[in-house]
Amino acid sequence: MSARVTAMLRDLEERGDASRESLAFLLSATGEEMAALLAAGDRARAAAAGDEVHLRALIEFSNHCRRDCRYCGLRRDHRALRRYRMSPEEIVDASRNAAAVGFGTVVLQSGEEPHYSADLLADTVRAIKVQCDAAITLSIGERPEADYRVLREAGADRFLLRMETSSPALYRRLHPDSDWRQRLACLESLRRLGYQVGSGVMIGLPGQSAEMLAEDLLFLRSLDLDMIGVGPFIPHPATPLAGSASGALDLSLRFIACLRLLCPEALIPATTALDALHPRGRLLALRVGADVLMPDVTPARYQEHYQLYPGRPGASGGPAASRAWAEAAVVSLGRRVALGYGHTRRGRVASHA
Repeated sequence: MSARVTAMLRDLEERGDASRESLAFLLSATGEEMAALLAAGDRARAAAAGDEVHLRALIEFSNHCRRDCRYCGLRRDHRALRRYRMSPEEIVDASRNAAAVGFGTVVLQSGEEPHYSADLLADTVRAIKVQCDAAITLSIGERPEADYRVLREAGADRFLLRMETSSPALYRRLHPDSDWRQRLACLESLRRLGYQVGSGVMIGLPGQSAEMLAEDLLFLRSLDLDMIGVGPFIPHPATPLAGSASGALDLSLRFIACLRLLCPEALIPATTALDALHPRGRLLALRVGADVLMPDVTPARYQEHYQLYPGRPGASGGPAASRAWAEAAVVSLGRRVALGYGHTRRGRVASHA
């Protein structure tokens, strides 16, 4: 291994810092240099987070979306997609089933749509809190700050809002009806309201260079996030980017390792998109710095219609089977499933759980 890479990794491990140029170089590493980077990411995970892996139950309660993002299978103009909305009662029931088998967090995710008013969602959150011993993460896109406040007061603990890229220009090309600065302002609102806040980027987007990904890493660190979710770009055949190449698995793993070294305390999911590239993609991510798994417990009759990208691994057998799979996967790596709600490690929990 070159002295240059040795010095870069030493700086990252000892100081948690690197230049844009160094990160871009590491993101292109191969062979023993890539192996050294991935090992460093796993050491940083072990030092900051131990051997625990947090499990979150993912409930995708609606695939309607008002946005027309150029890469997403839920985009408004995907007319052939069979749309669905779960009722509040179905959402509460799915959450209760997840909590009953030991999930300490439920993640309520949907496309960005106005059907569910803040008051309706707040009633749903309150019902989950009454009936379930679980933290609640919301991933429902951009909303007015007043909506975020209502949901926080109802008991929501966390909010995930991915930026997808630190480049306003690239964001504009991918999101014709959305604004990068407005999205960033939403993250700032969520922090002010006391949420544990998560964001992330997509890896391997068309027009994205190693230098841009290095900027993404530094940008994510600057946001002071509790959770950071990243995953590869996977083209959907019903989008304008259908003919583009997917993001690479190796690049995704290198990015996760760099991310862990830069943000040692963050909760970092091994995202489902990795399994679309490799049958054990999520487990590989857990070996290089990730420490969260989010099994899908959406009712089976809806799962196939949440088409963010092709090749999404499904789940059968309900929440109990999903948890059993996740536990077995964690144990196979010599790790253990974390107990409790899995709140932020950053010392600012104001939880309703």
